[in-house]
Amino acid sequence: MILKTRKIRCRSGFSLVGIMIAMTIIIAALIGTTNFRYYSALDAKKAAAKITASRIGLMLCENWRGLGGTETYDPVAYLSPDLTITASSGLTEPAGFTLLGSYTATVNNANFYITLSWNDVSAGLRALNIIVAWAQRQQGQSNLNDVDKTFQFTTYAL
Repeated sequence: MILKTRKIRCRSGFSLVGIMIAMTIIIAALIGTTNFRYYSALDAKKAAAKITASRIGLMLCENWRGLGGTETYDPVAYLSPDLTITASSGLTEPAGFTLLGSYTATVNNANFYITLSWNDVSAGLRALNIIVAWAQRQQGQSNLNDVDKTFQFTTYAL
């Protein structure tokens, strides 16, 4: 009796289906991380613009308060060496406030539009209202028509 021996072949390597599944998983992971990085960078730019707007407003508030809340405050005269600021048109002041001036500040090649107004709240107490507006969707230089974000606050001086 002759016994036939069968050779058992051992297949080594990857199948085409296995490679396609692995590539699909890798591509899905890459797309997810790319989107995450893009939106993270976009959110960082938005946050930086809002921080810059609030710093400009705070600097103007503190400068105005340091001068005793004068009705003739001109940030161009006081802040020009430290900040690129020019007189320009701006947003309208809130009801009950007197317009002190409208200005454009340029920081990091972006324009921030500032409207300063004041109001005598009571005897010896004056309020300064600041509105800072900027174009969040527009990259680089913008104009007042491109504004889509605003930041407003009020400070008081005795």
